Amino acid sequence: MTDLFKPENFPPLKNDLILRVSRGEKVERTPIWIMRQAGRYLPEFQEVRKNHSFFEICRTPELACELTLQPIDRYGTLLDASIIFSDILVIPQAMGLEVQMVAGKGPVFPAPLETPADFSRLTEKVDVEKELGYVYKAITLTRHKLEGRVPLFGFIGAPWTLMAYMIEGGGSKTLSKAKSWLWKYPKESRDLLQRITDIAVEFLVGQVKAGAQMLQVFESWGGELSPQDFKEYSLPYIRQISKRVKEQLGEGNQVPMTIFAKGSWYALEDLSESGYEVVSLDWTVDPVYARKVTKDKVALQGNMDPNVLYGGFDAIREIATRMVHAFGKDGRHIANLGHGILPTVDPEALRVYLETVQKVSAEIKSA
Repeated sequence: MTDLFKPENFPPLKNDLILRVSRGEKVERTPIWIMRQAGRYLPEFQEVRKNHSFFEICRTPELACELTLQPIDRYGTLLDASIIFSDILVIPQAMGLEVQMVAGKGPVFPAPLETPADFSRLTEKVDVEKELGYVYKAITLTRHKLEGRVPLFGFIGAPWTLMAYMIEGGGSKTLSKAKSWLWKYPKESRDLLQRITDIAVEFLVGQVKAGAQMLQVFESWGGELSPQDFKEYSLPYIRQISKRVKEQLGEGNQVPMTIFAKGSWYALEDLSESGYEVVSLDWTVDPVYARKVTKDKVALQGNMDPNVLYGGFDAIREIATRMVHAFGKDGRHIANLGHGILPTVDPEALRVYLETVQKVSAEIKSA
C-alpha cells in the first residue's frame, strides 16, 4: 500500500466555498458542482470505459480517482466540489446481490428479491470494510490527488431507493413490485430498510474517515411514494442515518450532509428538520417556495432542469441567471442541476452553465 493510500497529511484545502455555505456562512459567490459530473458526457470518461467495465472502475481506486478528477481537470475553478466516482448500488452488492451495468439499459439485478424468503440469499452480517474498502481507498487517493483544489463528496443511496432496486431488479416506471412489498410485507420491508440503514451508516462513517469532506444521500425514488408512505418508509431511515453518522463521527469530525429526495417536494419541511445541513431540490420545486418552507434553516442545492443544457447557450444563460436570482442574494445556495447531468450533453454547454452561475452570483452578492 502506497503512502497515498494513507488518510492523513492531506493537502490543505484551497477552496472551501461549499463548506462555508453548508455551515451557514456568507460567501462571495454561489458554489457549484454537478451530480454525475464525473460521467458519460465526458469524452475522456468514454476513453477509459473502452477498456474497463463500470464496476471494475468503481472497484479500482486508481481508475475511480482518475474519473473523479476528470471534470475538475477540465473545468478548473468553475467547479467547487468533486464527488467520488462510485455507484449507489455497491451496498446491494455488498449484501450479496449481483448487479450488472448493461449498456443501454442501466443497472440490472439478475436475481432480485421476490419474496421475504429471498432474505436467505443476503449476507447476514456484512463486513463493510472488506466489501466496500475499495471506495475508502479511492477516496483517500483522490483527496491526495486533488491537491486541495476542491472538497470531495462521498455518498450513498438511501434505504428506500436501494430496497426498490433490489426488488425491481433495475429501473422501473411504476415500482409496482417494490411498493407492493410495503403493503404485503410491512414488517419484512422495515427489516430490510433497517439492514440497509445499518450498512449505510457504517459506510458513510468510513468514507469520512477515509477523507470525504461532505456526504450526500440520494433518495432517487422518494417521489414515487405518497406523503404518508414517505413518512413511514423513507424519512425515519433518512433521519436515522444523519443522527447516527454524526454520533459516530463525534465532535470535531463532523462534515456537512446533504439529502436529495427527488420528487419529494411535499417533504421539504420534514427534510429540513432531519439533521442535514443541505437539502437538494429537483427542478420541479420553486426556489422561493423552498426557502419559505425550510425557513432558511438549511442550505438549498440545485436546481436547473438538466434538459436545459440541450437548449442552446442563450437559454442556458437565461435560465441559470433566473435560478440564481430566485435563490436570492442572501440565500444559502449551492448551485447544481435538479438531477444528474444527462449522458449526451455537450461538455461546453455545462461550461456555459458553470460560468453563468459563477458570474451572476458574484454580481448579485456584491451588489
